[in-house]
Amino acid sequence: MPLHRSISLLAALGLFSAPLPSADAFGPPPKSLVQQTAEAKLLAEFTRFSTLSDGTVGVAVRDLQTGETQALNGDTLFPMASAYKVAVAGRIFALVDAGEVRLDDQLALDPALASEGGIAWMFNRPGATLSVDRLLELMLQKSDNNATDVLVARAGGPQAITAFVTKLGVTGLRVDSDTAHLLYRAMGINPQSGSFRQNADAARRANPILVTRDIRDLPNLAFAMEPQDTATPTAMLDLITAYESGRALSAASTQRLFTIMAHCETGKARIVGMLPPGTAVAHKTGSLNGTGNDVGIVRLPDGRRFAVVVFVMKDSKGHVSRDRIIAEASRAAYDYFLYAPDRAHGLAHNG
Repeated sequence: MPLHRSISLLAALGLFSAPLPSADAFGPPPKSLVQQTAEAKLLAEFTRFSTLSDGTVGVAVRDLQTGETQALNGDTLFPMASAYKVAVAGRIFALVDAGEVRLDDQLALDPALASEGGIAWMFNRPGATLSVDRLLELMLQKSDNNATDVLVARAGGPQAITAFVTKLGVTGLRVDSDTAHLLYRAMGINPQSGSFRQNADAARRANPILVTRDIRDLPNLAFAMEPQDTATPTAMLDLITAYESGRALSAASTQRLFTIMAHCETGKARIVGMLPPGTAVAHKTGSLNGTGNDVGIVRLPDGRRFAVVVFVMKDSKGHVSRDRIIAEASRAAYDYFLYAPDRAHGLAHNG
């Protein structure tokens, strides 16, 4: 073997046989640096998922034990669509707690409150009623607009719902319409009389763009920019946190609310879409012309819980893309809260 190759081989053997410095020689990594990296990675993931949309994405998540909050576009206003029904439910349960409403109260299905789909057919039956509890199930599990507007009326109207939310100290969330009038605004019409079905059909005949927009799930940009019936992701996060903490409702009402939401039948590919099978989730979705939302509480394997809100607006790529954004963000938050290093209580970041 040539001398220079022997020397090179011995040098290499000497390099790899020499003991490496112990871990202690480097010292422990600064805890703040580890934490910053974990947070930065989470927020970077939120940003990466947001590029799946050609609209605007907002994400807010919170560890319900420590209060740590992380957000992307957390203070941006988004149309709530049917996610506003979480606020309606809270107002109804607050009335139950005050003794003004009972869950077994039967509410009349006033034909003037019927819109389309769902249980709209029941409103034509003379004397038809449903219990408050059943209406809550229909509203939160099936997102039935007809059931919702019966409850909005019983809640005292949109302003009473907003007042309930504001009293909890939640800012950045407002309810201005029942569902029928929310949909009227989305269609750009302001009917003065007639049933919802008559008015909607007339508007669609007069403006075929409305039909195209619905079929292709395209955004109504003017509607998306209106301040009415909007919330920031952080405001919705604050509302769901107020419920979960027991600060807003009695223990019985809180339990019933989340039990109903745990059986949500809409949005199977959203918050729950990428979570491990069997993960307990209580959530409520919202969808309307380029808008896709989901808000909920997720339980981790060790029993800890976190809240998650994902809003997408002004998106023209379709519900599959929006659903994936919500699912990806929810899974990133799940992994972060489950595996990231210990975090300081109350730490917050709003991107």
